Amino acid sequence: MRAYVTAAALTLAASPAMAAGDYPFFSLRNTDFVVSIAFVIFIGILIYYKVPALVGGLLDKRAATISAELAEARALREEAQNLLATYERQQKDVQAQADRIVASAKQEANAAAAAAKEDIAKSITRRLTAAEEQITSAQTAAVKEVRDQAVMIAVAVAKDVLAKQMDAASANSLIDDSINVVADKMH
Repeated sequence: MRAYVTAAALTLAASPAMAAGDYPFFSLRNTDFVVSIAFVIFIGILIYYKVPALVGGLLDKRAATISAELAEARALREEAQNLLATYERQQKDVQAQADRIVASAKQEANAAAAAAKEDIAKSITRRLTAAEEQITSAQTAAVKEVRDQAVMIAVAVAKDVLAKQMDAASANSLIDDSINVVADKMH
């Protein structure tokens, strides 16, 4: 119980109300003195257990880690810049290639258009030639048909004229001769 009373006395002595009292500085009832002693003891414990060295080592490790991360970040930045430059060069190359492809496609399209025009012109010429040949063939057939009709009519008229002007025997011989001549000419 005595420890409890001593702790209570120390608590009262460390209270701000007692600090305002008229106690000497080196008294346990003066809170400033008690806090100063506690602080010195705390610093002593930290030094005894080498906490500053541990904290310093941890800070050094952290500084080394940060330095390594900065170096890695610089390397990554340089690599990113190199990649960016490479991609920009590739983009320029691809753009130039695309321009060449477009120009080549335009030339091929123009050549194909010219070839198509030429083919159309040849096709029209062939069709005109075929049409002219058909017209000529039709004219020839029409002339032949008209000639054949004229020959048949001439033969019939000649037959009638000869039949009226000639006797039967001479008419038969003339008709036979005429039929043979016409038959030879028609075939």
